[in-house]
Amino acid sequence: MQEEGIEKRTCIRFQIPGATVRYQFKEHVEEFSPLVDISRGGLKFIGKKPPEMNAEVTLNISIPGERIPFTMHGKVRWLSYVEDKDQYFIGLQFNPYGEKDKENYPGNMVKIIALEQKYAVKERVKTEKFEID
Repeated sequence: MQEEGIEKRTCIRFQIPGATVRYQFKEHVEEFSPLVDISRGGLKFIGKKPPEMNAEVTLNISIPGERIPFTMHGKVRWLSYVEDKDQYFIGLQFNPYGEKDKENYPGNMVKIIALEQKYAVKERVKTEKFEID
């Protein structure tokens, strides 16, 4: 039996300062949406118009200092409206990595792991330093 309140995610979520998302579903395209956090399995970003739950979404993720954004495909798994800002937090689960249509390029997993090592380690060191001070 699964206990309630236990975190189901096994991937480390981390933030990348200044990263943005361009997302597209049906005919709607939105650019420069702030990336809140990302992991190997998905991400959370801020958008003005949300896709429907379980909608297929294509994302271009831009990382500061990198010349070319990378493309990911996924499904909307949760939405949260922020009333005072008239925007949404959008949670997306990535499609599997592979070579088939709408699967994510396996090299993107390597890229996300490298970003995780770069940014998640910095966040842990910052947190540990804060706890010591």
